[in-house]
Amino acid sequence: MLGLFLDTFVILFVVVDPIGLAPIFAAITQGGTREYRRRMAVRGTVIAGVILFVFALVGAELLRALGIGMPAFQIAGGILLFLVAIDMVFALHSGIRSTTEREQREAELKADVSVFPLAFPLIAGPGALTTVLLMAGRYAETPRLVLMVLAVVVIVLLLVLATLLQADRIMRWIGETGTNVVTRVLGVVLAALAVQYVLDGLRAGFA
Repeated sequence: MLGLFLDTFVILFVVVDPIGLAPIFAAITQGGTREYRRRMAVRGTVIAGVILFVFALVGAELLRALGIGMPAFQIAGGILLFLVAIDMVFALHSGIRSTTEREQREAELKADVSVFPLAFPLIAGPGALTTVLLMAGRYAETPRLVLMVLAVVVIVLLLVLATLLQADRIMRWIGETGTNVVTRVLGVVLAALAVQYVLDGLRAGFA
């Protein structure tokens, strides 16, 4: 149980990448007051949590309704997570795990950035949604393991909130370069996990 908890935590933490969110959050809330940044961080994290919880609880049922088997979703999810890992390793901003330039310019013109782009796609992006759905779907027959996945989601979101609230301080401590180094290391780990997802999906599909 502890091993599964740690595995799930590491995977979701790597995908969400709270440290990598700090410079993006600082950029889209630049010029705002401390109270404004705090409000956006709290609201965005809560909204992202609702999105992730919905995917965790009804995602597997939705797949079944669409006639999509878990092995197929594991393969597709692994490929998607591998693309996210490439973004992380090369510090790219393709829109898979962050906002595009046009989306960021749009966000800078909005007073409320909590829903877009903070909750989605920065926190509850395609990678995080895929990870939560895969994990919850894998343990769907064991309610206590699904609750474990939900607990991991809560813990990771609390770390995200702490990171967002301290974004300015983090940027002063490690800067853009330090953030990219951490993100690249996590990206290598995520690439290996993504390949494992694909292998597991292929093994289950041809079993």
